[in-house]
Amino acid sequence: MPPETEENKSGPAMTVVIVSYQSGPTLEPCLARLEAQTFRDFETILIDNASTDGAPQAAAKAHPWVDFVEAGANLGFAAGNNLAARRARGRWLVLLNPDAYAEPDWLEELMAGVARHPAVKSFASLQLSADRPGLLDGAGDNVTSAGIPFRGGYGRKQPAVLPEGEVFSACGAAMLIDRDLFLAVGGFDERYFCYCEDVDLGYRLRLYDQPTLLLPKAKVAHVGSASTGVRSDFSIFHGSRNRVWTFVKNTPGWLFPVTLPLHVAVTAGLLLLHWRRGDVAPAIRGIKAALKREDLDQVLADRRTIQAKRKASPGAILRVMSIDPAAFIGRRFVIRKWRGPRSAGA
Repeated sequence: MPPETEENKSGPAMTVVIVSYQSGPTLEPCLARLEAQTFRDFETILIDNASTDGAPQAAAKAHPWVDFVEAGANLGFAAGNNLAARRARGRWLVLLNPDAYAEPDWLEELMAGVARHPAVKSFASLQLSADRPGLLDGAGDNVTSAGIPFRGGYGRKQPAVLPEGEVFSACGAAMLIDRDLFLAVGGFDERYFCYCEDVDLGYRLRLYDQPTLLLPKAKVAHVGSASTGVRSDFSIFHGSRNRVWTFVKNTPGWLFPVTLPLHVAVTAGLLLLHWRRGDVAPAIRGIKAALKREDLDQVLADRRTIQAKRKASPGAILRVMSIDPAAFIGRRFVIRKWRGPRSAGA
């Protein structure tokens, strides 16, 4: 935690987690924005995944209040956050990308949301585009009825007012979650490495009847894919593979056979889009990797475990999805009025 924060014998209210890999010039301003937060009762854990650019070491030296952990290898975003979650002392985990710059009252607004909604344990931030002023980077994550995830409002103009309300899940670039809940559901699936691991987590929360709320006053500016590159072969491969795994693992009951043809059709359409852009090869490799026998067997085993524990009905899951299977094309906002906790399966 920042040096002027008073010692809290029972541990801080929050643990901010940053996982870095070749984060270059974005990490220093990310930490500087954290140091300027109006809410002070937090610690910060920086996990570095064997970067070679020297940025995390320099940032940790400049900000000695940061708990700096060198992982010794590139664990990926998923495993890096899981490592930090186990080390954290705060009740609340705040996940922050190293290319996300928090507004001064970001943590204060997150905690205000917690106070307004004591029954909720997962919250999404409003993400502004750091390099395209006036545009959004996202207002919560959504999933279509075809099982295709997308970030609501991505690339759209920032509205004057956005409602506080329910979204399908939180983007891992700037989210808040109860630490005990995160650990209880198994954290991020480390096989994902990165991409879609936050949607997978949010889907599991949904299945366990744990909603996610968007807090539009809690704002960060996000660069996005600063380490891996936008539309790089790496991001396309992992996104394509992990999207299939997320659909197979989580789609509950009768919803799975009903929406499987939609998922296949939309996936074929996405492959056509990649072909037109000239980057279809990594997308095909990703889908082939998703269907590789030994990996798919493990995903199916995970599905059986997850579905055996679920509390929400298939109908309840469908009601919080974007019914239009192509809703991701327009990156539309999907924010529902929050009416309080619902009974399991309602």
